[in-house]
Amino acid sequence: MLATLRIQNLAIVSEVEFDLGPGLNVITGETGAGKSILVAALKLVLGARGSGDLVRAGCDDAAVEALFEVEPATRARLRDGPFGNLGEEIAVRRVIQATGRSRAYIDGHLATTQSLAALASELVDISSQHEHQRLTDVSTHLGFLDAYAALDADRTRVQELFRAAESASRALSEITTRARDRGEREVILRFQLDEIAKVDPKEGEEDELHTEHARLSHADQLAHSTSRAVVNLQGKDSAILGILGRVIGDLEAAARHDPELEPIARQLEAARVELADAADTLARYSQRVIVDPRRLGWLDERLRAYRALSRKYGPVEEIVALRARAESELSRLDALDEDIDMLASAREAAVAALAEACRVLSGRRRDAARQLSDAITAELAALGMGHARVDVDVGALDARPDAMVFDGARLSASGMDRVEMLIAPNPGEEPRPLRKVASGGELSRSLLAVKQVLARHGPVGLYVFDEVDTGVGGAISEVIGRKLWEVSRHHQVLCITHAPQIAAWADHHFYVRKQVREDRTHSEVVKLDDTGRLEEISRMLGGVTITAATRAAAAELLAVRERA
Repeated sequence: MLATLRIQNLAIVSEVEFDLGPGLNVITGETGAGKSILVAALKLVLGARGSGDLVRAGCDDAAVEALFEVEPATRARLRDGPFGNLGEEIAVRRVIQATGRSRAYIDGHLATTQSLAALASELVDISSQHEHQRLTDVSTHLGFLDAYAALDADRTRVQELFRAAESASRALSEITTRARDRGEREVILRFQLDEIAKVDPKEGEEDELHTEHARLSHADQLAHSTSRAVVNLQGKDSAILGILGRVIGDLEAAARHDPELEPIARQLEAARVELADAADTLARYSQRVIVDPRRLGWLDERLRAYRALSRKYGPVEEIVALRARAESELSRLDALDEDIDMLASAREAAVAALAEACRVLSGRRRDAARQLSDAITAELAALGMGHARVDVDVGALDARPDAMVFDGARLSASGMDRVEMLIAPNPGEEPRPLRKVASGGELSRSLLAVKQVLARHGPVGLYVFDEVDTGVGGAISEVIGRKLWEVSRHHQVLCITHAPQIAAWADHHFYVRKQVREDRTHSEVVKLDDTGRLEEISRMLGGVTITAATRAAAAELLAVRERA
């Protein structure tokens, strides 16, 4: 609901602020007093294109502010959109500079005009002779039909099944792409495995190969060095072990005279035993050392293979891990055909379930469309368009490449239907889209009829009707007034009118007047009390001269409203 509208320096308005109430708010006034400026201001604050020409002469900028009270259901819907966690009230401000530049704010934060327009679609529906925002937008007609037929549960079911079918389709597409590229990938994996298999590397083997290669490469030197060491240790009397044995014998003899030498003799004996063992080990090693050019050549080849493999695939531990991964991937690729069959069956089942839910939803929509068509047509007859006919057309969504299709219709998250409200204002004419109806009066009444039928289901809080009485007489104006009042039992309504029969139905009546002060024209808005309402409706009925008869007629119009 729009609680407050404040305007500064816009056209002939220097400053106006007024509070609207629930129900039917009516604005009246003389032609040129500035009534249309109020609607223009509201459009600006809701994202319409601004122009520096709108700024009051002599001012740098114009500002429009609106305070909306938002119902819980609308707040929940806005939270799911781009607006985040909004409160129970939303303050919107639009500033237009004389240069043409503009700024917008939502709850004090800078916003784009696109954001304002998106917010407007959730809060306000403006109907005028030249601009019809929501009901002339074909994309909203499906939602209105579903709301009228109470199909929320069916539509939620379709959305859930659509997400499941989409997920199954993506999984099948991904695995099919992998299968399409499988041949090339298999060649790469098998080539890698063949290269690794030829070497068959094992962790730790390369170090062993390097050790053996070093030994065989220096076999002559090793044999000579160890043989000479054995000779020097034990091969002759002058060898180390022989000399050490004699030293030990001399110390043992001397120890008989001085026991202090015994430990030294035992130390040397232990050293001699160790040296003797070392000499024996060296002798055996020397006998094992052989020169083997063939084995050395094999080691060279093996190490070269290791180096070539490591340059390509990294250290041995990484090569071993790569082999395991490649074998596992090959196994999975071999199983792709089975996976494709399984996922194709899953997708087929998901699409079938979605198609069935869409078929059921479509049938219910078509049944409800006939009822909605009849209801709107009946409302048009009450509004003086007895020959007009409305068709709520339900057709199949056009198929698209790669889309899920059932019986030639594209399946979507909202079903398989395209819905559009068409109107034939006169007999013999083919129904046409609402947005293409030529007569502004006919369009205004058509939209009023739709809103009357959908009053309990419409998504916005405020309906704005700008001169909905255009081209109609007093009797029809009275019917329009009642219809507006009925709509306002479910939504806040703001109506600008020249018809007293409509103004009499107001819950809140505002009068726009133009005054000249200090050689400047000023437009202001006054909320009328009961006396003021009687006078204004009398003026609207009688013109300049107000007689007792016109006051009586005005009082009767107000009495009709009171008896409703």
